[in-house]
Amino acid sequence: MLWTDCLTRLRQELSDNVFAMWIRPLVAEEHEHTLRLYAPNPYWTRYIQEHHLELISILAEQLSEGRIRHVEIMVDSRPGAILKASEQPATTVSALETPAPSMAKKEKEPEISSLAQPFAAKLSKKRQLNPLFTFSLFVEGRSNQMAAETCRKVLTQLGASQHNPLFLYGPTGLGKTHLMQAVGNALLQAKPNARVMYMTAESFVQDFVSSLQKGKVEEFKKNCRSLDLLLVDDIHLLAGKEASLVEFFYTFNALLDESKQIILTSDRYPKELTELDPRLVSRFSWGLSVGVEPPDIETRIEILLKKAESTGVDLPRNCALFIAQQVVANVRELEGALNKVVAISRFKGSAIDLDVVRESLKDVLAIRARTISTENIQRVVSEYFRIPLKELVGPKRTRIYARPRQLAMGLAREMTGDSFPEIGMAFGGRDHSTVMHACEKVQSLREEDPIFDEDYKNLTRLLQS
Repeated sequence: MLWTDCLTRLRQELSDNVFAMWIRPLVAEEHEHTLRLYAPNPYWTRYIQEHHLELISILAEQLSEGRIRHVEIMVDSRPGAILKASEQPATTVSALETPAPSMAKKEKEPEISSLAQPFAAKLSKKRQLNPLFTFSLFVEGRSNQMAAETCRKVLTQLGASQHNPLFLYGPTGLGKTHLMQAVGNALLQAKPNARVMYMTAESFVQDFVSSLQKGKVEEFKKNCRSLDLLLVDDIHLLAGKEASLVEFFYTFNALLDESKQIILTSDRYPKELTELDPRLVSRFSWGLSVGVEPPDIETRIEILLKKAESTGVDLPRNCALFIAQQVVANVRELEGALNKVVAISRFKGSAIDLDVVRESLKDVLAIRARTISTENIQRVVSEYFRIPLKELVGPKRTRIYARPRQLAMGLAREMTGDSFPEIGMAFGGRDHSTVMHACEKVQSLREEDPIFDEDYKNLTRLLQS
């Protein structure tokens, strides 16, 4: 059977722990040109998608001699799902040959207090926390340090008015959900019976509408208003859901009246959520709002190295540097790039080196070459500061030109794969030591001068948009 052959190869490619924990419990079915994998819950599904699906797809296509063109994974919600091996139809293969205990039967919806239990299939799919989202697995840097420190402080002063609610905001894929859930996981570890609920704004709406349809509104209110910690992701998605907004407004007030902690995330600062009820938006500002920015290059390198280490991958630092130079938008894209590098290296049967990385990221490199170059950075910086391009790259050392020039050099080093000598040549033939000094100066100015730091962030956003 194809899946059995895939398992044999995956056992060789992955560490024993990863294979036993994540791969072996999967169940597979073949549907014409598709291999469909079933996992016990959404986070299992997400983990496979983010870490192993590309490798599985390559192996499935190779071992089926091209017959399998697509591999997909989903939560197993089939009637009577996970039969014993002897009872399974011919087209279905259980990776364990016997069902995994957590997948053996469909459990009824758990009470909120059952969230004290670790990663398990019987948790409510909308309420469970990802066990991988812990403080120990979160990589801190300049861009997220305040948010991480604040989340740790919340644990020691749960429900304190100075950070209740805690509002984390910033672009997608920067770790807001990780930090939010790290608070929940840490609380449950310290107090297993704590009432913790995680949900997206979308799932809040769905649950509320469902409770209305089933005549269980009071039960819904009781569940939401008896929590110790409420975590709501993407709160801006409540926009336009008038009845749900009203219900969330009262839930929010009820929890704050009891000094229960609320943590929210959004892609924007609270006062920018103009499509939400102004009364609710004003309450978001009662506590503490903390922004999360795209990670700088040092943080991106550490994220890659830590991710590689946690999955048993040997990633040379020069390769991590190269990936970090090419992928700058967010953590999610960074991890996706690493997954592709790992999949290609395993498929080729070779260790990860710069040649493998370049081959894996050739599409990214092609796009990046067309969008972010030192020349493009020079143009954007000159327009931003309203100075002539010839003066930006010219020899004049007056402050009005020198600071933007240093900033542009720092951005070029951060956002392109160009070396110090290459950047120097683009700035009027300056030597590599001048560029190195400029990059060091940019780092120190960002720490010392809030206006300079804001200019740097604004230019980064402009170049990434």
